[in-house]
Amino acid sequence: MYKVSIIGASGTVGRYAALAISRIPNVREIVLFGRSSSQAMLESIARDLLDSFAATGIPTKVSWSSAAESLADSKIVIITAGVPRKQGQDRLDLAYQNAEIVAQYAKEIVCVAPKALIMVVSNPVDVMTSVALASSGKDPHHVFGLGTHLDSMRLKSLIADHYQVHVSEVHTRIIGEHGESMVPLWSATTIGGIQLSHFYEFEAPNLPFLLETVKKTGQMIIEGRGATEWGPGEAIATIVRVILGNENRILTLSAYVSREINGMGGVCIGIPVLIHKQGVHPVAIHIEEDEANAFRDSIARVKAVTEEIMMLLKEKEVL
Repeated sequence: MYKVSIIGASGTVGRYAALAISRIPNVREIVLFGRSSSQAMLESIARDLLDSFAATGIPTKVSWSSAAESLADSKIVIITAGVPRKQGQDRLDLAYQNAEIVAQYAKEIVCVAPKALIMVVSNPVDVMTSVALASSGKDPHHVFGLGTHLDSMRLKSLIADHYQVHVSEVHTRIIGEHGESMVPLWSATTIGGIQLSHFYEFEAPNLPFLLETVKKTGQMIIEGRGATEWGPGEAIATIVRVILGNENRILTLSAYVSREINGMGGVCIGIPVLIHKQGVHPVAIHIEEDEANAFRDSIARVKAVTEEIMMLLKEKEVL
């Protein structure tokens, strides 16, 4: 049985993630963590969760705190804190606002919960994962971000809908930036283990349109209801379930890649990783030339912002 802590749990993603994580059988305790000014909100969320547990028979313990000591003994600490993306705002525009927040929390985590895995959700998630890694000083296997996991699931759902098959039959993934330069691996996309090009009786999907739909989905949700919530919340819970269950699955998360993808890397970005209780391990793969070129561009885009943010944090003596 494990303890999972959520920093920034008063936000829409954090509080729904808490509900989704509570359904995982081997979670014994959830800590809702936030600033002192958000404690009344966190207490309300905790009590609401406990009411739902009473109705469903879930035995999970829930607490709320603004004291770093409450994170001690956590198996996973999830950072969702930061300024949320606003309508029309690029994820990379958030980098300057959120970097100091993530850096400070990463330092606190490593002091009170040195063995905890750190999962970053705050946007832009690739850059913030690098910030958390540098600030914490932890092993790269122990710090990772939500990355393109949700993007990959969105693409998977769109393909399943086009071919009218159960979503579990579709295997696909998106690598690179969680943003405009994301890269779909069409060469690795299959339905029931069969390449898309082999389905002769079906009209081929408009692949560029599917990708654009994936890119725009988050913004469409923000425009319609103010924030994304259920999708990222369930995606976070899936990752937690895989770790605590030691499932050894391959997911596409933001992690530090050195040279595992066609010899490219040097930054935290969305890549296939093997994930289990000990953390994440990049999977070395070879991708097609057009995909490699797009991935190279995505790395350059993320790396440029990451280096700029790191320089700013050093100038301000945050790192």
